[in-house]
Amino acid sequence: MGVMDWLKRGVGEMMIARPDDAKPLVVWKHPDPTIPMKSQLTVESDEKCVFFRDGKVVATLGPGRHTLDTANLPFLSNLVDSFTGGRVFIAEVFFVNVREHVSNKFGGRIGNVEDPKSGVPVETMVHGEFAFRVVDPAALITGLVGMGRSDPQQVPGWMKEQVLKVVRDRVAELVVKNRWPLLDVTSGAYTEEIEADVLAGLGQHVTSYGLAIPRLGNFVVAIAEGDAVNLKKLYTDAAYLRTVGGVDSFQKFAAGKAMLGAGEGMAKGGGGGGEGGSGLLGGAGLGVGLGLAQQMLQSQRPAAPEATVPAAAKVGCGACGSAVSPGKFCSACGKELAAAPQGFCGGCGAALAADARFCAGCGRKR
Repeated sequence: MGVMDWLKRGVGEMMIARPDDAKPLVVWKHPDPTIPMKSQLTVESDEKCVFFRDGKVVATLGPGRHTLDTANLPFLSNLVDSFTGGRVFIAEVFFVNVREHVSNKFGGRIGNVEDPKSGVPVETMVHGEFAFRVVDPAALITGLVGMGRSDPQQVPGWMKEQVLKVVRDRVAELVVKNRWPLLDVTSGAYTEEIEADVLAGLGQHVTSYGLAIPRLGNFVVAIAEGDAVNLKKLYTDAAYLRTVGGVDSFQKFAAGKAMLGAGEGMAKGGGGGGEGGSGLLGGAGLGVGLGLAQQMLQSQRPAAPEATVPAAAKVGCGACGSAVSPGKFCSACGKELAAAPQGFCGGCGAALAADARFCAGCGRKR
C-alpha cells in the first residue's frame, strides 16, 4: 500500500457521514462500529445520529459537525476501547432521516358498504397519498427497524399497510354512523372530515414507533363506475317517493328495484353462466323479482276507505222508553208503538208521517 492510499484510508476513517446514495433512506447504519477518536461526524440538517452500545441507546446528536472526542462529547468515555489505548471507541451509529417523506401512495378495497340513502350495498375503494416523518429516531430503531441494516422499503411499506387498514375501518364507520350518501362521499363532499378522522385514528398505531403521519394527499373514496350509474338512476327514479313518502318509502322502492334486478339476472342465468337460466328457474327468478318489487311498491299505496252504511232510524217506545227500530210493535216490550197509526213503509219498515207521500228512508212511494 502506497503512502497516498494509506492517507486516503486514514482520512476516510476519520470522516463519518451518510453517503449521498443513502440519503433517501429513512434509516442508514454506519458499516464500521470501530471509530477512531477525533473523527469528524457530519449530521445533515434533515437527520439525526443515534449511538448504540450493547443494544442500548447512548446518545443522539443533531445536525452539525461534531468532533468525536471525550473532551467534546463526554458520553464517548463509556465507549472507548481500552485495548487500543483510548484511540478508538466502539459503537453502532445510525443516521435517521427526520424530514417529511411525501408522495407515499396507498390504495385498496374497502369492501361492500351499504349506501344509507338507498340501502343498496356498493363495492367501495380508496386510494391516495400520505406523508410521514420520524419524531423519535431511537424508538423507530428499537421498535420497528431493528439493529441490523434495514430494508429501504421497510418503513414506507409498513406505513402503507397501517394507513390502508385505518382508512378501511374509518370510512365504513363514518358512512354508516353519519348516514352519508355514497355519491356525496365519492364527490369529495366529506373529504376533510374523513381525512381528520383517519389521521386521528392513525396516531394510536404509529406513535409508539416514533412516527407521525401529518397529512394525506389526493385522498379519494371511489365506487365502481357501474355502481355509480345505477345509484344515480335509482335516485332519479325514486325522487318522487322521497318527496311523498320520505326516506322509508325511498328505501323500499330501492329494495324493490334491487330485487327486480336480481330477478332479471336470474332469468338471464346471472351467476350461473351459460344458458342455464333460460328454463324454468330463469322464469321463476324473473317472476320472484317482479313479484317482490310489486309488493314493495304496493305497500306505498294508501288503503281504500271502507264503505259506510248509514244506521237505521230509531223510534222511541211510549210504553218502556226504549229506542227501537220502527215497526208496529216495540221490540223491547212488545207494546204497540205510538207511531203505528201513522203507518209504515212497506219497503224498509220506516215510520211514515201522516201526510208523507214518499218514504224518507228508501224513497218508496207510499
